[in-house]
Amino acid sequence: MERAEIKSLLEVIDQQVSSSILGGMDEQYEELENLGYIKINREAVQWSSSITPEGMNFLHNEE
Repeated sequence: MERAEIKSLLEVIDQQVSSSILGGMDEQYEELENLGYIKINREAVQWSSSITPEGMNFLHNEE
C-alpha cells in the first residue's frame, strides 16, 4: 500500500468513532493493523477498527 493510500484510509478511520470494515477491504485493514496503525475489533459480527497512537502519529506527521 502506498503512503497516500495509507493516509487516506487512516483519515476515514480517524473521522469515525468506530470504522466498519467494508467488504473487500479486509486486506488493507489487516495491513494497517500489521503496521500498528489500527486495531481491528474481531469480536463483533461486523468487524470494526480504531486508529492507534502510531496511526495518529503517521496521519499527522507524514507529508
